[in-house]
Amino acid sequence: MLMLLLAMVLAEAANHTQPLANVENLYTDLWHRVSGVRDAAQHVVLVVVDDQSLAQHGNDPLVFWTPLFAQAASTLREAGVAVIGMDFLFSITPENWIRKLDLPRNDSLRNYDLGFRQELNKGEVVLAGAITRGKNEDSLLLPHADYLLSLPNMNLAAYVGLADMVTDADGGIRRYAIAPRLSLPKELAGGAPQLTLGALLALRATGLNTGAKEWQIGQRTIRANDINTISFSGPPGAIPRLPISQVLAAGAVNDPAMQALRGKVVIIGGEYHGMNDVHYTPYSGRLVGTGVKLMTGAEIQANIVETLLAGKVTQPAPDWVRWLLLVILIGLTVALYQIVSPWAGLGVLALGLLLCMTLGLAAFQGYWLLPVAYLQLGLASTYVLAFGSRLTREQREQIRVRQMFGRYVSDSVVDTLLLSGKPPDLGGVSMQITVLFSDIRNFTTITEKLNAHEVVEFLNEYFERACAPVLEAGGTIDKFIGDAIMVQFGAPVAFPDHAARALRAACRMREVAQEFHGWMQQRFAGRNLPAFEVGIGIHTGEAVVGNLGCSKRTEFTAIGDTVNLASRIEGETVTLGCVIVASVETVRAASGLTVTTGRNEVVSVKGRSQPIEIFEIVNIKE
Repeated sequence: MLMLLLAMVLAEAANHTQPLANVENLYTDLWHRVSGVRDAAQHVVLVVVDDQSLAQHGNDPLVFWTPLFAQAASTLREAGVAVIGMDFLFSITPENWIRKLDLPRNDSLRNYDLGFRQELNKGEVVLAGAITRGKNEDSLLLPHADYLLSLPNMNLAAYVGLADMVTDADGGIRRYAIAPRLSLPKELAGGAPQLTLGALLALRATGLNTGAKEWQIGQRTIRANDINTISFSGPPGAIPRLPISQVLAAGAVNDPAMQALRGKVVIIGGEYHGMNDVHYTPYSGRLVGTGVKLMTGAEIQANIVETLLAGKVTQPAPDWVRWLLLVILIGLTVALYQIVSPWAGLGVLALGLLLCMTLGLAAFQGYWLLPVAYLQLGLASTYVLAFGSRLTREQREQIRVRQMFGRYVSDSVVDTLLLSGKPPDLGGVSMQITVLFSDIRNFTTITEKLNAHEVVEFLNEYFERACAPVLEAGGTIDKFIGDAIMVQFGAPVAFPDHAARALRAACRMREVAQEFHGWMQQRFAGRNLPAFEVGIGIHTGEAVVGNLGCSKRTEFTAIGDTVNLASRIEGETVTLGCVIVASVETVRAASGLTVTTGRNEVVSVKGRSQPIEIFEIVNIKE
């Protein structure tokens, strides 16, 4: 019960403080892309200035298109559209350019914009403005005064919509405002535009009073200070569109496509290559490998209009639904965690996370936003709490063993040791192992010709290369004794083929030494160093293995006659003039290998009364 409460508190706290807002946005973006086209737009159509339309009027810069926009607006009005939105900011006029260039003016040039101004005066066209945010006060970027004077009664609030959009922290557009907050001078605030372009077009299409602070559209009440989620119809291209060239064609009003626009909102906007009015939306492919699909500002405004007029509102799931799901999911997983292993618990957690995603997608398709990331946070915290409380003495011992042996052996050997379920007796145990000693020939002569830093450099470089095959063969690096390496095979993991592993490692170390000779010649060129060579001695037998040392420092090591004999055998490599020498015990114990030997001697070594038989190891085959 305590874990359930803690997980719920954590999830609820995260839901209110929004640390996972960007993750939640990624999920909702994914739902949009998975769902594709959600609903065909029924209330709005785009008329786009596309590349083909621009090509047909290639001699006319877009700033001089006002007669064409006037013709398009007239045709659309005749076709019976509800309202026309112009998603272009007409901050300059062609007539001003003509006066500025001091061109010879006839009546046609003097009244170049007359048709456009007449269309504005008919009251069925809504123009676009924008907000420029300041440190203390905002300012408005509005259409040119000549156009504002043409609006009926100069009513900017009814005929100019602000094209600014609500941008989330990650740069994506997922929400819209009805009336953005403005900090304007008092003398400007009264007659300034108040509503965003999409909201103004929707209100104009329904005939509602644009000067009110609250409106009833269908079964829903919207307020001026609302910021809501855009219910996108689908990815870029989902909103129906006509090229403006089709609207400008002769007899276009009789075109069935034009007749189908009756009663709808039409937004005229750009959709040509090189335009800047494109934005990130849930379809913009923020996830790896999904590609980037930007949406034009005109199409986003169209989606806002459709959201308002269709009444399909995407809204957050009620709190009680989120709490109920959290209790059910956490309760089930806590019960399962009590009877499964941590690894199986990860599988339960993965299924729970997948279930959250499935529920999130299903809710989205029903126009609800379920906070998936916060549910998943609750499940993940439950897993941590549940298995954190199950950290037993054996598990803590495994951590201690990994920390202890991670310095000596490869990760695979540690894993094998832990999976065996038999932790080593660190107090000391007698076991059959194979011990390998490796020493650098002429080390004293080499060090006499190098400074201290160079000696440390070449030793570290050599040890790094020489220890790799040892770890790969499952050996335990017991210690470094000056220029010598002591390795044991068969402890702490009692590999039955420890002798064969030692011979494999020795042959690979011989190759490493040959390669390292070239490194020494290159690194210390001209220093007259002797050839880099090593000697390797190997012996198999009984040894005592355990933790030795004092209260301040201990180390895992092997002691006994087997260790001493391996060291002595390494010394015989100089006498025999070879690299690898192994005792007869090691050769016999190397099951699974065909060992090619060279010289064979029976020698007496210091500290041992009985002679031993040794072999030069030439090669091995599996």
